[in-house]
Amino acid sequence: MNYPPKHHQETDFTNIVETIKQYPLATLISAKDSEIFTTHLPLMYNASDGEFGSLIGHVDKFNPHIELLQENIPAQAIFHGPNCYISPNTYSTTQFPTWNYIKVHISAKATRIPNNEDVIASIAHMTSTLETSDNPYVLDTKNPRAQALLDYIVGIKLEITSWEGKFKLSQDKLPKDKKLAKEVLIQESRKDITAFLDNIV
Repeated sequence: MNYPPKHHQETDFTNIVETIKQYPLATLISAKDSEIFTTHLPLMYNASDGEFGSLIGHVDKFNPHIELLQENIPAQAIFHGPNCYISPNTYSTTQFPTWNYIKVHISAKATRIPNNEDVIASIAHMTSTLETSDNPYVLDTKNPRAQALLDYIVGIKLEITSWEGKFKLSQDKLPKDKKLAKEVLIQESRKDITAFLDNIV
């Protein structure tokens, strides 16, 4: 029996890559014996490595997770797309409450990026990719402060070995109800988070 159901499985790798690019903050998971290591970090997709490409990022060198990210140790990266609760009131037909979401699970072999120049170049690339302001910041890789970062971080490459898309978007509903659920997901993704942040920061 397949899980998730086939209608919730994304089979187009182009959509997997697009999710990674739109939502680059990943949950990176590794295991050693009975201990689980979890780190949250942005990862950039690189199409030129292996069959499916690779993910490039960096980790604080004092993070204990780094021990498992250097020698072809298996890891899993989870990318979190938009998600929200879908009320039965959303639909034009009788339904139960549910939760819609887009998730991408990437299995990979993790290795350390040994060359410091490649590490700082990857950070500059990440910066230029993520900058969206009218006057985007440009990281000068020769800046002494930028070079000093290399004393505190470790660059990592995750060569993708397999992937899975979990796109639960009311595909099992009538076309009209699927469209209504999509509209709710869009609305929730634009929801103002001011009150939430004011309460915790």
